[in-house]
Amino acid sequence: MTPSKNKKDTGAGPLKGVRVIELGSTVAGPFCARLMADFGADVIKVEQPEGDAVRSMGTRRKGQSLYGASILRNKRLVSINMRQEQGRDLVRKLCIGADIVVENFRPGTLERWGLGYEDLSKENAGLVLVRISGFGQTGPYSSRSGYGVVGEAVSGLREITGDPDRPPPRVATSLTDYITGLYGAFGAMMALVERNRTGIGQVVDSALYESAFSFMEPHVPAFQQLGQVAQRAGSRLPGNTPNSIYPTGDNRFVVIAAASDPVFRRLATAIGKPELSENPLFATAVARAKNEDECDLIITEWTRSKSVEEIENELLAANVPAARIYTMEDIFVDPHFRERDMLVDVEDPKLGDVTMAGVVPKLSGTPGEIWRAGAQCGEDTYDVLGEELGLSVDQINQLERNSTVKGPEQKSADVKNKNQKQPAGVTK
Repeated sequence: MTPSKNKKDTGAGPLKGVRVIELGSTVAGPFCARLMADFGADVIKVEQPEGDAVRSMGTRRKGQSLYGASILRNKRLVSINMRQEQGRDLVRKLCIGADIVVENFRPGTLERWGLGYEDLSKENAGLVLVRISGFGQTGPYSSRSGYGVVGEAVSGLREITGDPDRPPPRVATSLTDYITGLYGAFGAMMALVERNRTGIGQVVDSALYESAFSFMEPHVPAFQQLGQVAQRAGSRLPGNTPNSIYPTGDNRFVVIAAASDPVFRRLATAIGKPELSENPLFATAVARAKNEDECDLIITEWTRSKSVEEIENELLAANVPAARIYTMEDIFVDPHFRERDMLVDVEDPKLGDVTMAGVVPKLSGTPGEIWRAGAQCGEDTYDVLGEELGLSVDQINQLERNSTVKGPEQKSADVKNKNQKQPAGVTK
């Protein structure tokens, strides 16, 4: 599957006709809007002239951000200097014509710029404003700056990550930013449903620390009722045994999740020890949770005697949930990922075909699609200002000379050449 369309398919996706203005940066805001773009929303991303910080993250090839190629996909990209009043006025006009605005500035920034919800909703009562921040729009911590890892720390999620005898590590991706962006997109969809009933929009307040804290669900009542403070448990899932990773004979690791009694009986038979299911130490889920060290030791003795492929084949044949710990190399050769369109090759002018993660979730009637890789900063500045705001070529050129807007170098030259051939005031 290699999408190569240069323009959005206006008939694609359940969010067709929904206009989104993305003012966010880095990961949480862009991911939130990317989810909507994948399902047909017309997302116009506004970047400062220096470009979104996400373009400097991750790896690069041919001077281009590979991260940006994916998280900025399916969007029209404009570059407007929001530090200038004239730039903020352009953004305000874009927002007035939008259904959803996504932003992740520090609380109070939009208000100082005259772009807060009270300002925008006066001219667009149905506007939904998704606000992503470290600690939310209210409360004593609201003014604090916050990245995803800070939210993880405050939420308690970081404290329960990793091995108990080591400091809490991080996942090698912006996990909490993604969780918060997902909640923001979900909130926006609920707000649109409510708007269909009332005609009135609202603010979606999505905080990094709260999004991470929501994943602490089982540990909250355990502390309140029993005084238990959740601790790091390594690869295990506390109170759910066996559910961990186990070493293999060929120096890999395999996950085995067989905590329910029926599945454990099948596991015991598969490893040649059916009597375990009758042993009082392992016969029930509660008993196994109390004797997890002994249980894991028995399973480890078996997994160390076999290759990862042998373990997978034998356990899957026995209907026991198990899988090797995949590397990216494993993913690229796995037929299931390709069959499910989870590895999608998208044409990029500089990179050629660039592979990126597919669209999630899968909708049977109105599926999402990837129609474009993330383009360069300001790729669509001239088109958007002309088509959406009705600015003439002369006006766009003047804005560029004032450093209010920016477009890609080649397109900038094309517009200037076009301006020389057309009388002033001719619109695009």
